[in-house]
Amino acid sequence: MYKKSISTHDKGLAGESRACSYLIDNGYQIIDRNFRIREGEIDIIAWQKVEKRPFLVFVEVKSLPGGDVDTLAVELNERKRQKIVKTAKCYLKKHREYSNEYIRFDVLALDVPGLEPVHHIINAFVE
Repeated sequence: MYKKSISTHDKGLAGESRACSYLIDNGYQIIDRNFRIREGEIDIIAWQKVEKRPFLVFVEVKSLPGGDVDTLAVELNERKRQKIVKTAKCYLKKHREYSNEYIRFDVLALDVPGLEPVHHIINAFVE
């Protein structure tokens, strides 16, 4: 019997949905998903109210069930981080209502062996 395999795109969407649920459960408000420009994409853009200092959070989601912490580091290399920052800047230009907000870049690593099922790296990198 033929078993249909799940596409990489569908796996990515499922991972992002899981990541959104995690963020919502932890007090975040999802603002946007899959913001794209030619040079890159941001998986999730969320709002986190933290006492006197709210943040607009740009979230990269990585599903790595066959990887490890080293794989995660390779996946988030300097080039990838630069693309995320550039895309975030474009988002902020397009959405001026957030231009004076504090921003942060987080990573949600899903299903990495040896880590919790959703491993949240807050302020994973800076510009």
